[in-house]
Amino acid sequence: MELSGLDYSLIFGFFAIVLGIGIYVSKTSGKNSTEYFLSGRNMPWWILGVSMVATTFSTDTPNFVTDIVRKDGVSSNWVWWAFLITGLLTVFVYAKLWRKSNVATDIEFYELRYGGKPAKFLRGFRAVYLGVIFNIFAMAGVTLAAIKIGGVMLGLQPWETVVYAGAITVLFSAIGGFKGVIYTDFLLFFVAMAGAIGAAYYCVNLPEVGGLQNLITHENVANKLNIFPDFNDKEILITLIIIPLAVQWWSSWFPGAEPGGGGYIAQRMLAAKDENHAIGATFFFNIMHYALRPWPWILVALASLVVFPDIASIQTAFPNIPADKLGNDLAYSAMLTKLPSGLLGLVLASLVAAYMSTISTHLNWGSSYIVNDFYKTTIKKDASEKELVNVGRISTVVLMIFSAIFALFLQNAKQLFDIIIMFGAGTGLIFILRWFWWRINAWSEISAMIASGIISILFKLTVVGKIMFTHKDETSGLLVEGWMPEYAQFPLVVLITTIIWLTVTFMTQPETKETLFNFYKKIQPGGPGWNKTIADAEADAVQIVTDTQPWNVPSGILAMLVAMVFIYSIMFATGYWIYGETTLALTLTVVALSAGFILTRLWKKIRASVF
Repeated sequence: MELSGLDYSLIFGFFAIVLGIGIYVSKTSGKNSTEYFLSGRNMPWWILGVSMVATTFSTDTPNFVTDIVRKDGVSSNWVWWAFLITGLLTVFVYAKLWRKSNVATDIEFYELRYGGKPAKFLRGFRAVYLGVIFNIFAMAGVTLAAIKIGGVMLGLQPWETVVYAGAITVLFSAIGGFKGVIYTDFLLFFVAMAGAIGAAYYCVNLPEVGGLQNLITHENVANKLNIFPDFNDKEILITLIIIPLAVQWWSSWFPGAEPGGGGYIAQRMLAAKDENHAIGATFFFNIMHYALRPWPWILVALASLVVFPDIASIQTAFPNIPADKLGNDLAYSAMLTKLPSGLLGLVLASLVAAYMSTISTHLNWGSSYIVNDFYKTTIKKDASEKELVNVGRISTVVLMIFSAIFALFLQNAKQLFDIIIMFGAGTGLIFILRWFWWRINAWSEISAMIASGIISILFKLTVVGKIMFTHKDETSGLLVEGWMPEYAQFPLVVLITTIIWLTVTFMTQPETKETLFNFYKKIQPGGPGWNKTIADAEADAVQIVTDTQPWNVPSGILAMLVAMVFIYSIMFATGYWIYGETTLALTLTVVALSAGFILTRLWKKIRASVF
C-alpha cells in the first residue's frame, strides 16, 4: 500500500489544524487550573456532547468491534451495548446532580459527600488509582490499536507509531488544556465519522465482497448477522445478554460508562454552562454513541470475513506484523489498505483523529486528578495557579510516556476490557446509591475498591479462578465436578464485593451530621434515603431543604426506560434496514418515533429546557 500526495496532504493538513487550535487556545487555557481542566465552566451542550462522542471514537474501538464480531458475530456487541442503561441513568438522574456539585473533578466529590481522614485518603488514592493506573491501562489499549494500524497500513514498527502519534498528541494536549481538547474534538468527530462511513461503503463494495447483498448472504457472514444471540445457547445467552443487562451495567466501573457518571464524562458535565447543558450533552452523546455509530465498524468487520477469513490469511497478507500482535482485531486495519487514494488519506486522518481525541481527553482528565486531587491536596496545598498548570502539563507528558511503554507489551484490546470490567466489579452500586442513601460512607467505597481488586486478581490471574464446582452434565444428567466457567466469575465477584462493602457500611460509623447536612443542602438529592438526615436537621433546627419541587428521580427512571427503547430501536432498525429485513426495520422505526414522542413529554417534567 502506497500513500499518494493527496493522502499525505490530508493527513498533514489535519495535523497542522489540530496543532494550530492547541496553540491558539494555549494562552487562555493556561490562565489557571479551572481554565486548563474545565474551560471556565461555560461550555454549551452541543460542543460537550460532540466531545464525548469523539473521545469514545478511539482507534481501539473499531478494532475491538471487529475482533468480537469476527469471533462471535454482531450479537457479541451486547458486552458494550448494555452500558447504554448506565449512560441514560446518568442523563436523566445524575447529570443535574453533578453540575450542581460544582466540584472541579468527580474525585473531589469524595470530600463533599464524606468527611475526615477516610475521605482525604479516598480522594488521594482514587486520584492515583484511576488517574494514573487505570488511565494508563485505557490509553495503552488505544495506543495498541494505533500500533496495529501503523504496522498494517504504513509498515511502521511499534516504537515508531508510539513516537510519531504520541509526540504530536501530547504536545497539543499539554499546551491547549481542556479547551484545546474540546475544540479539536469538534473537528475530530466529523473527520472520524466521515472516515468510518466512507471506509464501510467502499469495503462493502470491494470486488471480493461484491456489495451488500452478497455480503449478508456469504457463507462466512450469514451466521454472524444476528443482533441477538442464540437463546438456546445457555452460555452465550448468559455472557452476552443476562450478565450485561442484569448485572454489568450497574455493578461495574468502566471508563466512559461509570454508574452514576464519572471520569471524563463527569468532567464535561462539570464544564457545562448549567444543569440543562449537562443533561443535553450527555443525552446527545448516548444517542450518537449507541444509535448511529456502531454500524460502519460492524460492516467493515463483516466484510473482512470475506477478504480475510482467518488470522492465517491476515498473516499471509502482512508477514511483517510481529507474532504477538496478530489477532482478529487486525482485520479492520487490513481492510483499510484496500481503500483508494484520497479516501485512504481521509480514513487515515480519521484514525489519527480518533486516536488524538481519545488520548488527549485521557491525558487532560488524568492530569486533572493528579493536580487537583493529589498534588494540591497532598504535596503542596498553597501551590499557585501557574504552578498547578505547569504540573498539569508535566503530568500529561509523563502519563503519555508510561501508557506508550505499556502498549508495547499488549496483544489485543479485549485483554484490557476484561481486566477493567473485573477490577470494577461490585463497586458500581455504591456510585449509584451514594447520592440517595445517607448511610453510605467513605469506608463503603474503600472496602469495595480493595475487595473488588483483590478478588478480581484471585479469580482472573490465579488458580482460584478455577474453583471446583458440582454441576449437572447435560448429556448424562449426572452430577459431576468441573471447573467454574469464566462467565460465572464476574457475577460472583460482584456478589462477594457487594456483601463485603454492605457489611463494612453497617459496621462503621456513618458520616457526621455536619457532613450530611452540608451535602444535602448543596445538592438537594431528595428521596426516602435521606429521610433520617432531614429529620435530624429539623430536630437540630437546621434548614437543609431548599428545593420544594417533587422528587423527580422516578420520572427520570421512567424517561431512562423510554429512552432505552428509543435508542435501541434506532440501532436495531438501522441494522435491519441494512440487512434488507424491511418489516422488522419499519416496525422498529415506528417504535423509535413513538418512544421519541413520549420522551419529549416526559422530559418536560425533569427539566425546563436544554436550550
